[in-house]
Amino acid sequence: MKLFDSHAHYNDHRYAEEFEGGMEGAISAAMNEGVCGFICVGTEPDNCRRAIDIAEKYTKGFAAVGLHPEDANMFPREKLPAVIDDIASLLSHPKVVALGEIGLDYHWDTPHDLQKEVFEAQLCIAEEKKIPVIIHDREAHGDIFDMLRAHPDVKGVMHCYSGSAEMAKDYVRRGWYISFAGPVSYKNAENVRAACRAVPLDRILIETDCPYLTPVPFRGKINHSGYMKYTLAAMAQARGEDEETLARATIENSMRLFGIEL
Repeated sequence: MKLFDSHAHYNDHRYAEEFEGGMEGAISAAMNEGVCGFICVGTEPDNCRRAIDIAEKYTKGFAAVGLHPEDANMFPREKLPAVIDDIASLLSHPKVVALGEIGLDYHWDTPHDLQKEVFEAQLCIAEEKKIPVIIHDREAHGDIFDMLRAHPDVKGVMHCYSGSAEMAKDYVRRGWYISFAGPVSYKNAENVRAACRAVPLDRILIETDCPYLTPVPFRGKINHSGYMKYTLAAMAQARGEDEETLARATIENSMRLFGIEL
């Protein structure tokens, strides 16, 4: 059974520090578990370039580039337009298939107005470039929804979805895809499983967000794409669906959304 990881961070420093063989070792372990490819996602200019470098090493490796809401705080406010332009310049690379991850994160202390400014600028770029986006939404469901509704031509995926089942249905009606990661397997995440049940088979994706959000039974350990089979099992159980059917659908949906061949 093959799986495609629609959201991974193999550009994260934790692999060099915590995983035997580093990033290459983690990807090799994933491929040995039947993973057929991945999207390496950037969050600021340096690791966006690192994501592209990693994608270039693998036939079925791809990249996404964007300025994450938390990383917006890394730069003086007056320099942010140039930072965003720098990231936008990477969208022409043949391995880049999405703009992301971008969005809002109200869990941390990055000023909300700054996050919205950065998010809006990148939504405008996605609109202009007609490229799918990968959305990060943490404790900002209402503002994310309102800002995306103001850009109806922008489409993409709600990464590591944590909103309600009803909101998931609304996103799907508006042409969006919904992706699930390790939390769908957590004991106290019935709201995530309810959302997973609500998403049609032709709009669902699977991801790791590795090295984070490792599924049960390896929760607490560093994550890699090979552990997606446990996330898939939890998703299939929640949906009352065959694992093979669900796995094939997530691959087909990834190909359709990101315009890739697997």
